[in-house]
Amino acid sequence: MCEHNLYIFAISVPISLHSQATFVVKFNGLNFSEWSEQVQFHLNVLDLDLTLLSEKPAAVTTTSRAEQRPSYKAWERPNRLSLMFMRMTVANNIKSTIKKIESAKEFMKFLEESSQSEFVDKSIPGTLIDTLTTIKFDGSRTMHEHIIEMTNMETRLKTMGE
Repeated sequence: MCEHNLYIFAISVPISLHSQATFVVKFNGLNFSEWSEQVQFHLNVLDLDLTLLSEKPAAVTTTSRAEQRPSYKAWERPNRLSLMFMRMTVANNIKSTIKKIESAKEFMKFLEESSQSEFVDKSIPGTLIDTLTTIKFDGSRTMHEHIIEMTNMETRLKTMGE
């Protein structure tokens, strides 16, 4: 009986990309550092971080050498999955403003640059209002900390003239 129980625990369960994305804070234009750290961690755990660490290899064509094909193929799928993962963790109001980017590394760089640009300045009030109206006390911290966070959002909105 004991051996049987050990066997059950030894079975590996595939990890869903979507379920991992639910653990990552949504990028809202204001939280790039936190979002980036979480995305990099999860992509590393999923063994998809190669595309964040390396440049895109030359595309495979009919004239490509045989040794070029495996490196592109090893990069292409993790890149596609990484892009899907990152897009799932970006707030909808920001996602709609992002141009089509083919590389996970470029996508990350674009969001970093955007988080420091005018494009974010225009989305900040909307993001804060959305957060303020949907935030719920979840018991993960004290009620006092929850109220302070809401008060800080209200103060930021007032300073923006909202």
